[in-house]
Order: sequence, then C-alpha cells, then structure tokens
Amino acid sequence: MKLQHRAAALTAAAVLALSTVAAPLTAFAASESAPAENGILDLLPAPLRDLIDPENAPLRIAEQGIFSAGGTVIRSDGTFDVGNYYTSREGSTAHVDHANVLYQIPENDTELPMVFLHGYGQSRMGWMTTHDGREGWSDMFLRKGHSVWLIDQPRRGEAGQTSVAGTMTTTPSDQTWYTQFRIGTYLNDRFTYNEGSQFPRGEEVLDQFFRQMTPDTGMDNDAGDQAIDNTVVAQAVAATIDEVYARTGKDSILVTHSQGGLPGWEVPLYTDHVAAIVAIEPGAAPEVGSDAYNAMAEQNIPVAFYYGDYIGQQYTDVPAAAMWSMMASTADTFTAAYTAAGCTSTVVHLPDEGITGNDHFMFQDLNNDVIADHIENWIQQNVQ
Repeated sequence: MKLQHRAAALTAAAVLALSTVAAPLTAFAASESAPAENGILDLLPAPLRDLIDPENAPLRIAEQGIFSAGGTVIRSDGTFDVGNYYTSREGSTAHVDHANVLYQIPENDTELPMVFLHGYGQSRMGWMTTHDGREGWSDMFLRKGHSVWLIDQPRRGEAGQTSVAGTMTTTPSDQTWYTQFRIGTYLNDRFTYNEGSQFPRGEEVLDQFFRQMTPDTGMDNDAGDQAIDNTVVAQAVAATIDEVYARTGKDSILVTHSQGGLPGWEVPLYTDHVAAIVAIEPGAAPEVGSDAYNAMAEQNIPVAFYYGDYIGQQYTDVPAAAMWSMMASTADTFTAAYTAAGCTSTVVHLPDEGITGNDHFMFQDLNNDVIADHIENWIQQNVQ
C-alpha cells in the first residue's frame, strides 16, 4: 500500500513539473520572440514536446506487418510432369480465396483492435489515405489507441488469387459510380458536386479517386453483376479476426463499407470474437430472423449504421438519393427488432448530428476526422 501511495505521489509530481514547464514554453513558442522556423518546441525532448503539443505528435508504431488469412487450396487431377514443369498443370495446387491483411499496432495500444473491410471496386487503400493526401481513418484510429487491421477481401487487391474465373472489362464507368456514390453527377462534360459537398475538389483529386478503384478477379466485371461470394469473404474476415485474437487476446471491432457490409453481417457465423460492427452505408442490413441476424443477437454484438447526406426522395437533383433511402430503411427495420431483443443498434444519419455534406466515402471527405470522433464516442459508450 505504501508503494502504491509513493507511485501515485511521484506520478502527480511529474505531471505537476511537466505542466509547470509546459505553460511558459508553450506561451514562448507562440510569442514573437520565438525562433521563426524551428520553434522552441523543436528543441525539447520528444516526450515533452508531444505532451505539450499532442495533436502534432508523430504517430509511433510498435509493430506492423502483413499476412494472409483464411482461404482454401484447390487441386487439379493427374500427376505433375516435372520434365515439362513450366507448362504442366496436372496434379497442381493453387492457394486461393484468402484475405490479405496489413496491420499496425500503435505504441499506445490501449483500445480494441479495429478490422476494416472495404466495399465494391475498392481495396484497403480507401481507409489509409484521402484523395487529396490527408490522413485516413487508419491513422486516425491508431492515434486513438486502436490497432488497425486492413483487409483486401478475397479476389480483390493483393488477395486476387481466386477459385472462380472472372472476366475483366475495359468499358468506362467513372460517371456511373461517381453518381451512385452521391458525390455529384456528370453534366455538360464535367463532374458536378452536390451542394455543400465535403468531397475534396480539383482535377488531381478526381484522378486519385478514380484510380483508387480496382476490379474483382472472381466476377463478371463487364456485366457489373457484383456476384460476390459473401460466404467466402465472411469466412476470410472471420479467420482474420481469429488471428487478431490469437495475437492480441482481444476481440475486434469490425468496420465495413458498402458491399463489404453484406459479408460483414455473416462474420459472426464463423467466429465469436467480434466486439462490435460499425457499418458505413452498407448495401443492406441483415434480414431479421436470418442466420446472420441470429448469430449477432446470440452474441449480443453492438451495431452502428452510419449514413451520409443526400439520402431521401426530397433530393430530386441527386439521382441515387431514392435508392440509398430504400437501402437505409433496412437499418431501421433491423434496429427495431434488434433493440426489442435487448441488443444494441444505433442508426446514425450524419445530418441529424449536424454533420452535413457527406457522400458514400465519408471516411475520405474533408470532415473525416469529425466522423471518426463520432464513431469513437459511440465505441466508448457502447462497446465493452
């Protein structure tokens, strides 16, 4: 007990000493007499500098890496011909349908891990940066004390090996997706922006946005049928979450986007290490009474839905507004049943929170930090 009192006293003394030094140094650094280019903060030891100016502190990573999770092995009939090894495909194997996971663990690893699953035509890149080069959500949540585990889902990005042969296409479709994502539309040979849009502007920004898209190697991309095997994806994500648990001893918060929301609901069918699900504009909520719904309810997994702006039939100048209103209504149906069953589900329409101008890619918009803070607050209030 005496040792605990002594430790507490030393900690209090250290904080008092640092705060005593910090106040005058911060005032001097802001004064006209401080060095113009390299302020006095730059002359201080890094720990003290970070304490005084935490918002500009460098992000310190304790561990990072990349691995594959889940998947299967397929085999061809026959016997491999060593004499014609370059052309022989008989008796051969292929490792396919796995997830590829890039992870980072911060030095201040104090919170639950967050596993991020992208949507249609996308990869993990969308969580990592913005089209105009600002910080992405992965860095923001690292700063909040979460480790981040960024998935390329099976048959996408760096997880392209597939058991199903898809078809590629060269048919242009930028205008279609730009309109579907409620950023604006395309009129008179130029891209427009919805009124009050938080999407960063400029030709270079648009160039980066469109080059972020990537095809699925297991679907008919020319038909655009989005015939994505939700079970294959869900099992690979579950394998990722199980690996996170094996490495950290913690359950994971699963963050999904758009098409990724559909297999995301099925993940609890294959693992019991999901701490919560945050769905960013999913294609739909799970059907009440479905196997996915029942697994989530049985494990009492807290759920949050996040929707941006320009949703509803009142937005007559936004072509996709009515479609997104229909998809968002499934979250209300789910939430009514889920909360009646004693579970937690929150539907967040950002304009109702005073956060306006967001499109389908809210995590890359100009106010992505504000939305990240909102999600973090929800996590702190609802996730154990």
